[in-house]
Amino acid sequence: MAAVIMLGAFAAHGLKARLDTYALGVFQTAVEYQAYHAFGLLIIGLIGLTVPSLSASTGFKVSGWLMLCGILFFSGSLYALALTGTKWLGAITPIGGTLFIIAWINLAVVLWRQL
Repeated sequence: MAAVIMLGAFAAHGLKARLDTYALGVFQTAVEYQAYHAFGLLIIGLIGLTVPSLSASTGFKVSGWLMLCGILFFSGSLYALALTGTKWLGAITPIGGTLFIIAWINLAVVLWRQL
């Protein structure tokens, strides 16, 4: 979460004068989705601490790894796109989005089975 705050502040104060409106919007989207999924990782960690049987579950661990990889692919590609203007990096972004979706669905299934 600290990285999200730093990157958001960097966008607001350090990049505003350097990037065009489109690139700044792309960067801010990356920050926003990183924040959502950093919070998701925090939730996964807290659930793992409070429900020990889940923390040992492979499916539960997979949710966390998928979410982390989603952040790297989705937000990482958008950060790189915004800062470099290299358009092909945008083609990587949907991979991260797909990983986010799979992570949340997998987490829901794992939690549902725990009930």
